[in-house]
Amino acid sequence: MVESPLAPVPLALVEEDLEEAARRLGESFAATGFAIVEGHGIPPEVVEAAMAEARAFFARPLEEKLAAHVPGQGGARGYTPFGIETAKDSDLFDLKEFYHVGRELPEGHRFRPFMPPNVWPEGQPGFRPAALALFAALEAVGLRVLKAIAVHLGQAPDVFDEAVREGNSVLRLLHYPPVPANAPNLRAGAHEDINVITLLLGAEEAGLQLLTRQGEWLDVTTPEGALVVNVGDMLERQTGGLLRSTTHRVVNPAPERRHVPRYSTPFFLHFRPDYLIAPLVPNPEMPPITANDYLLERLREIRLI
Repeated sequence: MVESPLAPVPLALVEEDLEEAARRLGESFAATGFAIVEGHGIPPEVVEAAMAEARAFFARPLEEKLAAHVPGQGGARGYTPFGIETAKDSDLFDLKEFYHVGRELPEGHRFRPFMPPNVWPEGQPGFRPAALALFAALEAVGLRVLKAIAVHLGQAPDVFDEAVREGNSVLRLLHYPPVPANAPNLRAGAHEDINVITLLLGAEEAGLQLLTRQGEWLDVTTPEGALVVNVGDMLERQTGGLLRSTTHRVVNPAPERRHVPRYSTPFFLHFRPDYLIAPLVPNPEMPPITANDYLLERLREIRLI
């Protein structure tokens, strides 16, 4: 393992000096597929409210949590229990359970066939408003990051705005329980993210690693309250491979920390379902495909459908 070279970038640069934000974030993404963002502006109370509801939910008995599980939906909404999600090409399931919250759409909306209604846990009236507030805050930050990425790619700052408007984005409230002493599984096996970009809060507990271009696992360490942002497969495809989706994992903690659970809140920012992912730079190995078809293809690979 090598020490992370990722230097935090203040998100305010997007408004103050977009060219500089594009340079710094673009260089980080080009080098590692990851960047660290400080000063994102999400109020701490919004984050803590969502985390408090998540911790309360995951502490409930399994039979109560399973009431929020929807079989046959690929984990798109509600609760996915421990021992289900498996990294691509792995035979060992991840050591985690999670809760998915998506975009709220009115009845009759054109994307309702692609985005099922949210599922809310009984007995936690604060869960819904807390989760939706964090969803909205992370989505707003994601749009700001995409402006810098667009400029880095030589595009207009708003080139991604329409593509992700009403996108099939998902907030994941994630719980890694304490780890057994001899567990062969990892908390999260080596994988790439399917979506456009991922914004991760709550990664202060060690374990996140990315795979460098040189084939070394690099520990990703973040200042308290900072965001980790990484390129997903959809953005790699959209850029014709100019920006690469980086393999990453969450390794098990050191023996003295194995009794400590890990919580985080990744936000998977997606294109809208009917958006045609066609590379900005033509690449015959990446033919155009709709965002929804690509999502389904990848969900099958990780055994969620």
